[in-house]
Amino acid sequence: MSLLVVGLSHRSAPVSVLERAALSADAQAKLLQDTLAAEPAAEAAVLATCNRIELYADVDKFHAGVAELSTLLAQHSGVGLEELTPYLYVHYEDRAVHHLFSVACGLDSMVVGEGQILGQIKDALARSQELHTAGKLLNDLFQQALRVGKRAHSETGIDRAGQSLVTFGLEQLAARGPVEAWAKGKRVLVIGAGSMSSLAAATLARAGVEEIVVANRTLERALRLAQILAESGTGVTARAVPMGDVADELTRADVAVSCTGATGLVLTAEAVAAAVGGATPPPAVRDALAPSADPAAPATGGDATAFAQHAEWLEKARGRGPARADAPDGDAFDVRTTSLALLDLAMPRDIDAAVHRIDGVRLVDIESLAEASADAPMADDVEKVRGIVSDEVAAFGAAQRAAHITPTVVALRTMAADVVAGEMARLEGRLPGLADKQRAEITQTVRRVVDKLLHAPTVRIKQLASEPGGAGYADALRTLFDLDPQTVAAVSRADHMNNENDDPNRGRA
Repeated sequence: MSLLVVGLSHRSAPVSVLERAALSADAQAKLLQDTLAAEPAAEAAVLATCNRIELYADVDKFHAGVAELSTLLAQHSGVGLEELTPYLYVHYEDRAVHHLFSVACGLDSMVVGEGQILGQIKDALARSQELHTAGKLLNDLFQQALRVGKRAHSETGIDRAGQSLVTFGLEQLAARGPVEAWAKGKRVLVIGAGSMSSLAAATLARAGVEEIVVANRTLERALRLAQILAESGTGVTARAVPMGDVADELTRADVAVSCTGATGLVLTAEAVAAAVGGATPPPAVRDALAPSADPAAPATGGDATAFAQHAEWLEKARGRGPARADAPDGDAFDVRTTSLALLDLAMPRDIDAAVHRIDGVRLVDIESLAEASADAPMADDVEKVRGIVSDEVAAFGAAQRAAHITPTVVALRTMAADVVAGEMARLEGRLPGLADKQRAEITQTVRRVVDKLLHAPTVRIKQLASEPGGAGYADALRTLFDLDPQTVAAVSRADHMNNENDDPNRGRA
């Protein structure tokens, strides 16, 4: 096994870098194809979520693999290699397995213990299978990671330590109070109809909101989600609208949740200001608040003068007090004064960060969630999960090492069978009149002798090979018995083909 993972996450990189390095679905597919085309990699899979981007590969050379995978991540993310490198982490062989299993259990999540990562790992495996970039190693690895994650959630109380990013975000909007009390009777606009948006909509429906409006670029998906919500038995009213109606719906919403795959802003500071103000700002203010036309520039909105102009406009438009100069601190925020609560779960962000300066607007995004989760308590069960991960890593490594020597053992037994067949043919030439019963008894005796001689060594070598550092036993066996490397390779190929036939969902390297 030569498993290598190169990546970056909320633990190694600031949100601003993660946001710029985010990969679209098309970019992920191209990255997988280019990784397989690179010389060191035989298999590849990408795990891309709102707070991590990781490239997994089966490589034949460590240093060349690290260099190639790092370069490919930089090329496809659009962040220069020199800028990206300080934020990258590298794990190899058992450490790479340990990392993925920890991720699957929620130990490496922004909100420790959250279970949504299992769905994202499943999606990553399905994508690599569909593109035929996952071979035996990565199929085994990701499928085992899913099993380990499920085991951790079923055998421990890790669910009490964490929650979904959606629930955590809603708790922040509710100023860490009961989400049900905060959400009751509210009108919600959900932008996007993917897994994260669907989870947010379902959570809000259960929390008791009055109405949910779903907006999506593909109206059919929005209609499907709205129908599911309407039939959920929660009593929520749900309907779907095209993306072009977002501005109008925002004026009627108390809460807006956005999680799309857009590369630019979905809600600008201007659009939010107009929604809460009920009017269109003057051109000078609108131009100052709009995000930069330069796609490389950060979406931070206008300068202090622009916001002063905006505050004056808001005061006239709504007859209310001035805009806040700075974002409030979590617990100090009074949810009763909020006219529009915004939850941005997208990476890169969907909502302009400048909206937090608008009076009556509360924004929670990935960056603020990362800061809030740093102080989140960890349950005692986390230690139990870490024990499960360690045990599963050892078991996975042993199984992989044992599987590595199996073709050599099979080749040895095949050679022994050929020797028996050859000797029996020679005996037939010397004793042509041998009766069938005698010939069968002699053949069976010779085979038993050979099997007994090989039994103890082959069992022992499988045990030794399953231990750390046991990879060299296969080479020793081939050398001692002068086994043909081509025969061993043929057995490996046959075993690989049998595995693919047994599992039609298995990708091919």
